[in-house]
Amino acid sequence: MIVHGASLSGAALRSDDGVAAGRRLRYRGVVRRIDVRERRARLGRRHHLAPGSYAAGIAEAAGDLVGLHGSDPASVYLGARARIVPGTAAGRPEAFGRALYDDRSVVRLLGMRRTMFVEPLELAPVIHAASGRANAAQQHRNTIRMLTTTGIVDDPETWLTETKNAALAALVRLGEATATELSAEVPRLREQIAVGEGKKWQGTIGVSTRVLFLLAAEGRIVRGRPRGTWISSQYRWAPMHAWLPGGLVELPTEAARVELIRRWLRAFGPGTEADIKWWTGWTLGETRRAVAELGAVEVALDDGIGLVLPDDHEADDATPKPWVQLLPALDTTTMGWASRDWYLGAHRSALFDTNGNAGPTVWSDGRVVGGWLQRSDGEVIVRLLEDVGEEATAAIDLEVARLAEWLGPVRITPRFRTPLEQELSR
Repeated sequence: MIVHGASLSGAALRSDDGVAAGRRLRYRGVVRRIDVRERRARLGRRHHLAPGSYAAGIAEAAGDLVGLHGSDPASVYLGARARIVPGTAAGRPEAFGRALYDDRSVVRLLGMRRTMFVEPLELAPVIHAASGRANAAQQHRNTIRMLTTTGIVDDPETWLTETKNAALAALVRLGEATATELSAEVPRLREQIAVGEGKKWQGTIGVSTRVLFLLAAEGRIVRGRPRGTWISSQYRWAPMHAWLPGGLVELPTEAARVELIRRWLRAFGPGTEADIKWWTGWTLGETRRAVAELGAVEVALDDGIGLVLPDDHEADDATPKPWVQLLPALDTTTMGWASRDWYLGAHRSALFDTNGNAGPTVWSDGRVVGGWLQRSDGEVIVRLLEDVGEEATAAIDLEVARLAEWLGPVRITPRFRTPLEQELSR
């Protein structure tokens, strides 16, 4: 159901043919202009959102988008659903579950910005080398700091190493286990660490939470099948070698970063230097070295200078057939760029929370036009934030019905409260 309300017009996007004039170029020089229309056309096709560009399954979708955002388990399934041929068995939740936990053609791992992504197996070593190892080192230091501050052990480094090794050994024996089951095997995991002492949010955190997080960040264990349904985040854990025989291949960091940016530009390009820095979570220097090594070329965008691969600057403006999609909270496409006006317009304040987390969005032909919510009775409702015309509105109505049918008895509970979601839930 579409809930109509006050329409918000999209922000005007600046168009300036002289945008690159007088700018000292860092890479290979501006080769041409890519306007908003072409960027939206690329998005529809390369993100498997437009008719004729759907993926064959979750592994292809995850690979082509350099991962499906996996912090919220529902986002993985809903994001995959939007990108696979509607009505096919490959687009059903049970097919995604088989790929994740039976065939194990995709894996959940910590990646860019210390965020969880679902990746095809061949990309896992790249993600780990480009981002995971640095994440693990930082989280190790944080944990040592916590243990030192609370004083629960005399030698935090030795204690943490022994506890991680004991937890991993127990997991290898069990094959797969929850945090509670592992804590029964390794008593140290039942310890509590005080955090935020003297602050409003002070409390305790279980050692099992930190240790399992560290082992996952180090690429030694992986989240397996959850307890309950596919929307559950109470995961069982398994050794990484259960997904990848021999574990993660260790790749050189710099080479992995170049490969990661190559894949990102293939899917998301053109993107700006700021987009890449934000998406990866790297420093500016790390970002520039990887982009320069890749040999990216500059293109003029409507709002600045963008980057594309050396072999991807030719015109790619074939407009796909009209399309609409209901994408989930934290979707890979919605969260793909730091600079979002060209597809988000004036709707950021309604559809993102104050921490920058995107809520569920309604898309039409490469731009965000509204948001959606599933009510407790299962009804899916939409609020359009701009006039999209009769044909697109009818297509959105049809997609709402398809999504409600696909969800069936499952109820999606938003993890991040956006202004529009709060309004629709009243």
